[in-house]
Amino acid sequence: MKNSFFAALAVAASLTACDNNVPMDAPTVPVRFFVQGDFSIANTPFTRSLTADGKDMTDVWVLDYVDGALVQQLHQTSEDDDFGTPTLSLSVGSHHIYFIASRGQGATLNTTAHTLTFTKVLDTFYKDLSLNVIATSNGGSQAVTLDRVITKLRLTLEDAIPATAATFNITPSLWHYAIDYTTGQPTTDTSSQTITVNIPSANIGQTGLDVSICSFSGLDEWTTDLIFNCKDGDGNNLGVAAIAAVPFVRNRVTEFSGPLFSAGGAMTLSLNATWDTPHTDSW
Repeated sequence: MKNSFFAALAVAASLTACDNNVPMDAPTVPVRFFVQGDFSIANTPFTRSLTADGKDMTDVWVLDYVDGALVQQLHQTSEDDDFGTPTLSLSVGSHHIYFIASRGQGATLNTTAHTLTFTKVLDTFYKDLSLNVIATSNGGSQAVTLDRVITKLRLTLEDAIPATAATFNITPSLWHYAIDYTTGQPTTDTSSQTITVNIPSANIGQTGLDVSICSFSGLDEWTTDLIFNCKDGDGNNLGVAAIAAVPFVRNRVTEFSGPLFSAGGAMTLSLNATWDTPHTDSW
């Protein structure tokens, strides 16, 4: 089932489609957003965690725009007492409020370019909430769904990892490390960056090991070529596979499996129960 976030909005104002012509000195209204829904919520006396696919979200961003201009922003981390329940004081009138919840690493927010960029993309959810606030109501609530905006590549090795193996390295010709938070679409990064995954000593000799990386993605399918290799501690290649025209789309896992260190062996398809149907191919 498609994984998503739901936010119940407890508001001391009405959310309507009325005219946005309001006095300049119109009052502000405190609004508290409760992040909840199709994921686990763990409460302790000090923290509240949000979990998807067994992994905790680490950050929540909320950006409030009026007439195309940023008027306020909020960034929460999992260490905050009110993590997942951000409160904004909203002016009377029409707003676009952009929500991003993620466990990605190395985040950089650029409000000039409207981008949120990660050094390592991991599970991320997004929503553009359009609402209008008036000061004459006794309150109300609204549910908001944050949808997953990443895709995932999963590579499964069918042969044993050599004793000298140190890193797995994946080099896509195209990969998306940033999202435009005003549209929910990925920004294009055409540079060939190598994504390196260190191999723990406990994995030496194992078969069936999975290696996964994530990218931002839109709803339209796109393709990229990639090179997958394993290197020893001196940087020597122990095994390499080149895969052409690998297709990706938002909220879908693209899965490949096969041998990397030995010749022969057939690729096999596996299905992901919580994501959309995977794409399968061979290298």
